[in-house]
Amino acid sequence: MLELTNIQKKYRIGATELWALKGISLKVAKGEFIAFKGPSGSGKSTLLNIIGMLDTPTNGEYTLDGVNILSANPRKRSEYRAAYLGFIFQNFNLIPELNIYENVEIPLVIVGENPKLRKEKVTQVIEAVGLTSHLHHKPGELSGGQMQRVAIARALVKNPPLVIADEPTANLDSKTGIEIVKLMKQLNQEYQITFLFATHDEKLTELMDKIYYLMDGEFVDRT
Repeated sequence: MLELTNIQKKYRIGATELWALKGISLKVAKGEFIAFKGPSGSGKSTLLNIIGMLDTPTNGEYTLDGVNILSANPRKRSEYRAAYLGFIFQNFNLIPELNIYENVEIPLVIVGENPKLRKEKVTQVIEAVGLTSHLHHKPGELSGGQMQRVAIARALVKNPPLVIADEPTANLDSKTGIEIVKLMKQLNQEYQITFLFATHDEKLTELMDKIYYLMDGEFVDRT
């Protein structure tokens, strides 16, 4: 599905050069459930940002379904990101003034989806995450676990082949965090959606197909 070859990322802070990634190579097949683990500053989020086309590497190659992402212009990358990717963040990033239905609907509104199809897709994905009875609730009326379920529904409503989850359990208690990742695992198995996580959470290890450990911008071990 996607392949990274010798991905490097350099940041400049004043006169200092910081290499956030030092030559990451990786192949991910469709339907895999993968975690990137490591301490803060190890490069996990930088790697996900590059895969998610939110950042570009200093060096290296990135192909997604045979498309050379790094040779595409910004507009094309934006189109690929809209077509291929869903995002789940640790802070949920829901709009407090909108209810659950409206928050989940946003990605379809942005891409100009037909209103009838939009309603079908939103209703279906909210049912999939178990929140049909909360359609008209606003984020402030939900628990942390429920808000993350909304965020999952929003990420999946376009039926993306790839979902990127950056520390999705960081603001949840351990029991709720495991329940949320089990839900994502269930959706992964039912719909063959590929999930890539950045996480510190050791308790999630047993749910992953593969784990890649990062330290100082490099893979140091993998299972």
